[in-house]
Amino acid sequence: MDIQRAKQIVSSPADIDVTFQGVSIWIDELHEDEKMATVHLRGPLEERTQVAIKDLEEEKA
Repeated sequence: MDIQRAKQIVSSPADIDVTFQGVSIWIDELHEDEKMATVHLRGPLEERTQVAIKDLEEEKA
């Protein structure tokens, strides 16, 4: 995913499915300078981690 699309997803009111390594995640925060994003798994777990924005994938309906 590119940084522009990630910014659109974060600012969108829509629920857009994003995955990291095949796992559905929420994007919490973008770190443009490092090209990283803070994400957490969808569901009850709130553990956050940083991943490369380029490794995020938007799920197409």
